[in-house]
Amino acid sequence: MKIPPEVKIKGTLKSGSVYYFEDDSLTSAEPHYFIVLNQNPSDDLLLLLVCSSSQITKVKIRNANNPPSTLVELSPKDYSDFTRNSIIDCNRVFPRSLNELIKKLAEGKLKIKADLSSPIVAILRQGVLDSTMVEESLKRILRQ
Repeated sequence: MKIPPEVKIKGTLKSGSVYYFEDDSLTSAEPHYFIVLNQNPSDDLLLLLVCSSSQITKVKIRNANNPPSTLVELSPKDYSDFTRNSIIDCNRVFPRSLNELIKKLAEGKLKIKADLSSPIVAILRQGVLDSTMVEESLKRILRQ
């Protein structure tokens, strides 16, 4: 018996869930790892996701004027599904609805990955809160 996409997403959804998919708002057509930062994502209308990139130098240059705490570097030792060193730009949050993720999974365009550890998620959440580029309305969701 096949598990419906809605049940699969809702069953895996928590702070630190990682989903691998292509996103139209990125210039690269490659799929990326997106990490859920909400403390209680099943209670929130919007899921706040941050995205990893292996283009570490490019991301650092683009964020040269932002607080250092808003860029978090991770290696495959920090997260088992990474195959190379990556950086997460906490100045760029991707608000998505649960339905968007369910639709991507139903279309075969989303993969559910291993969860990211709570201590790293806390660092990412703090990075978003430290950012001067993230809207206050989004930060409020993280503070709940």
